[in-house]
Amino acid sequence: MKQKSSLKARALRFLASREHSARELASKLKPYAEEGDDIESLIHWLQEKGFLSEERFAETFSRRKADRYGSRKILYELQAHHLTDSVIQEITENLKETELQRAFSLWERKFGKLPETLPEKARQIRFLQQRGFPSNIIRQVIKGDLPDFEDT
Repeated sequence: MKQKSSLKARALRFLASREHSARELASKLKPYAEEGDDIESLIHWLQEKGFLSEERFAETFSRRKADRYGSRKILYELQAHHLTDSVIQEITENLKETELQRAFSLWERKFGKLPETLPEKARQIRFLQQRGFPSNIIRQVIKGDLPDFEDT
């Protein structure tokens, strides 16, 4: 007979596979909690011991999404995880530094050439908007008004 794993062991297995936010981990553990299990205490213990970190989660999450999405979309998703304002602010600054390059790279993979017609221009703009890039960045990309990214 297979022995049931404890909530702590399950939490550590989840964290071994990838970083989680406290809220996300708690919701994953909830179906496995039995009477007397205190998920909140376990989350606090994991944070104290350094197994669970908002900063690491935010960094890996934003890095994983950065090549496909703009800062607006990434920050919206991070806020849904109820991270602290200081963590979100730090990630915001990091994302804004590379926003133009990331938008151009994504646009180049998808389209590769400047729009020649108004419908094509609208399509490219919509694509970048839906990916969460700000309008000033989109304008630069669509106009082809870009610095040389080869050195960076």
